[in-house]
Amino acid sequence: MLSPLAGLFEAARHPNLLVGLGVADDAAVYRINATTAVVATLDFFAPVVDDAYTYGAIAAANAMSDVFAMGGEVLFALNIAAFPESLLPAQQTAILRGGAEKVAAAGGVIAGGHTIWDVEPKYGLSVTGVVHPGRILSKAGLRPGDVLYLTKPLGTGTILSAAKNQGDGEGWVAAAIGSMLRLNRHASHLAQRARLRAATDVSGFGLLGHLWEMVSRSGVAATIDAGGVPMLPGARECSASGVHTGGEGRNREWAGPHVAMAPGIDPDVAALLYDPQTSGGLLLGCPARRAKAMEAAFAADGEPLWRIGRVTAGTPGITVR
Repeated sequence: MLSPLAGLFEAARHPNLLVGLGVADDAAVYRINATTAVVATLDFFAPVVDDAYTYGAIAAANAMSDVFAMGGEVLFALNIAAFPESLLPAQQTAILRGGAEKVAAAGGVIAGGHTIWDVEPKYGLSVTGVVHPGRILSKAGLRPGDVLYLTKPLGTGTILSAAKNQGDGEGWVAAAIGSMLRLNRHASHLAQRARLRAATDVSGFGLLGHLWEMVSRSGVAATIDAGGVPMLPGARECSASGVHTGGEGRNREWAGPHVAMAPGIDPDVAALLYDPQTSGGLLLGCPARRAKAMEAAFAADGEPLWRIGRVTAGTPGITVR
């Protein structure tokens, strides 16, 4: 359906639509003038945790992450909610309050929204932000020689699935929730200060799925150091116990043909590289000459950052070693 729809909005006829269906990225970008462009995105999903407030806050952090991945700042957001009629008013309020307080923490405000009745609760946001047209972070911005960085550990998919199906790992779930609640806002600020051009946020397609998006659109290849990829506490244990998600399987089917796993890679680690993330971190491409300065800036501000690989010239593809 995307091809004919994209054809209705050709770039030549809409020159101010800097990022849209023709060059799909984490969010749409529309230029207002030489110094200001609007960034817009939306995201919503069913509960990933039991606590209503925490669910709302995670959903909001996840939705706003697309704006941060483009290098933007959040201005305001609209609630998107579908609640069962049986859901207690206090629980509905807690979800909305969790989202509103997380938006406020990002410097934005909830400006309205829309709610319908549905069998299963769903919540998220339509987010509007701004970015300088000349400072947009893009999936297509990788260049040979770039160093690849990740700002959050992997493993939310398998940990939450294990907790749901096996009912254990309380400490692991707490660590996963803490990671999902952390905003990517300041990491985006630091990426902008380092004058990066390549970024995306790691969410449903997993690390390798989102990296494949980047290398295929940038026309480059990438190598990932599996031992350097950070994992949440309990992620490897859950993977080793056989906990896998449907999203992981779909990510393997889609990105797997473009991934070469070196002999000896632990299959449990390989599974986590495909693990779908909720409110995951930013995946950044940094020119090698700026890498040490960016690492120092992240360290000075106490912002997590892991060097996980590099970008090379060649046919688009990913090597995991």
